[in-house]
Amino acid sequence: MQRLINWFEIPASDLARAQAFYEETFQVKLRVENMGDIQLAVFPYAEPATGGALLACPEGRPGEHGVVIYLDGGADLAQPLARAVAAGGRVLMPKTLISPEIGHIALFADSEGNRIGLHSPG
Repeated sequence: MQRLINWFEIPASDLARAQAFYEETFQVKLRVENMGDIQLAVFPYAEPATGGALLACPEGRPGEHGVVIYLDGGADLAQPLARAVAAGGRVLMPKTLISPEIGHIALFADSEGNRIGLHSPG
């Protein structure tokens, strides 16, 4: 097994709002795709990196008590945390050192109310 996580989906009740939030927070452009009544906004990635998307469908319900994924926060978690707040999110746990070997983590609530983690090796 090369990697444990192959794909992730973050539920959204308002895909356009969630897309704008993540594009601002991570300074990326998401690609919108439709599959029947399912809408996705796909994060940019290149194989073999893990891919993922925002998901808008009847079965997808955002919330802060669901699964937590940790996204790459870059060298300084303060930067994406500040952009998340500016885009309408809120900090749930500030940048916190786990250990020098593991690095830092932080948690924020996104525009949909999901709890999302950030990780930085430094």
